Formats: sequence, C-alpha cells, structure tokens
Amino acid sequence: MPYYYYRFDSTYILVLIGALLSIWASSRVQSTYNKYSRVRSMSGMTGAQVAEMILRNKGIHDVRVEHVRGNLTDHYDPRNKVVKLSDAVYNSQSVAALGVAAHECGHVIQHHENYGPLNLRTMLVPAANIGSKAGIPIILLGVLLGYNSTLVTIGIWVFALAVAFQLVTLPVEFNASRRALVCLEEYGVVTDDEKSQSAKVLRAAAYTYVAAAAASILQLLRLIMLFGGRRRDD
Repeated sequence: MPYYYYRFDSTYILVLIGALLSIWASSRVQSTYNKYSRVRSMSGMTGAQVAEMILRNKGIHDVRVEHVRGNLTDHYDPRNKVVKLSDAVYNSQSVAALGVAAHECGHVIQHHENYGPLNLRTMLVPAANIGSKAGIPIILLGVLLGYNSTLVTIGIWVFALAVAFQLVTLPVEFNASRRALVCLEEYGVVTDDEKSQSAKVLRAAAYTYVAAAAASILQLLRLIMLFGGRRRDD
C-alpha cells in the first residue's frame, strides 16, 4: 500500500465536517427536548396514553404500546407490532413527550397505510447493514491486494447502499412528524402553542437524520476521491 495512505490528507476535512454536523444535531435535539420536557401539556395525558389514543382513533388495534429503558430510545417495532416509549416519554405529560409518542405512532400509521418510502427503507435494511459494516473493509482489502480495482469499486457501491438508506430515511421521518402533529391537533391533545413546541422537538430530532445522511454522503465522497479514480498499477 502506498505510504501516503498513512498520512493526513485533505479529504479528512469531509469526515470532520460530518462529525461536527452529527455533534451539533445531537446537542440540538438534547437541548430542545430538555427544554420542552419541562413544559407540561394542559391535557394532562402521558406519552403512553396519547399513543394509545392515536392508535385507537386510527382503528389500529393490533399494535401495543410498551415501556423501554433508556433515554430517547423510542421506536416502532413493525415485526412485533409494538410502539416502545422510553423512560422520558412513557409516563411523561410534557409537550416533548407527547410529540415523540405521536411521532412513533406516525410510523405505525405509515406501516398500516403501506407508505411507499417506509416500505423501501424496510427493504434496504439488510443491504444497509452490509454496506455500513462491509463497504470500507472490502475497499481496504482491494487496496491491500495490490489495488484490485474491482474489489475497490464493489466496496464503494456496497457502502453506497448504506448512504441510500440514510437518504430514504429522511422522507419517512419527516412524514411521521407531520402525521404526528396532525393527530395531536385533530384529537385536541395540545393547544396551538403546545403544538408549536412539540413541532420544535420533532424538528430538532429530524436534524439528527439530516446530519447522519450528510455525514454518510461526505464519507462516500471521500472514498470516491481517495479510491474511485485510481487503477491498479501493472
């Protein structure tokens, strides 16, 4: 392997930008959630109660709402048909908790309505897992084998699958948040001011997905810049 692969190169700036974006997004969602987790909704409903109400009103009776340990570990598990709400959401009456609970129900509604982007994301999960774990090792193997351009190209394309997953995730998450806010307003769970506050929480959470997608794109660009244009030396 040429010695310059061990030295600093200018493409590291792309990795740095991606890391800074991720740190900023994580800090933003934490600070925004912490702020509005201290604002109690006038409805007096907990995150779990709101989730159950949304599912019931949507005629979805085969999805359970359960508690899961952790901080902001909320998610919808479509295989077991369960909405899992974290410590800070399940029993909380804050506008932040209600927004997060409704967001996860947004994913349930997507699944129930056979929402296209969600189906595509689900299909990409196995490929994305392979891409995130195997893409770079395949590239490095190609380089170690005297720069095998075929392996390097395969590695780049495999990594691109993980990037595609991140991009498809964006419309899925934005749509779930939109559905969440509509439900909160339609069912009279929040006031206008509380809806605006819940929206800020969901918007901050969306930044994490945007940052993750941007970081993945920058990493892919770096791989292409480093390896995509090279050919094996005979």
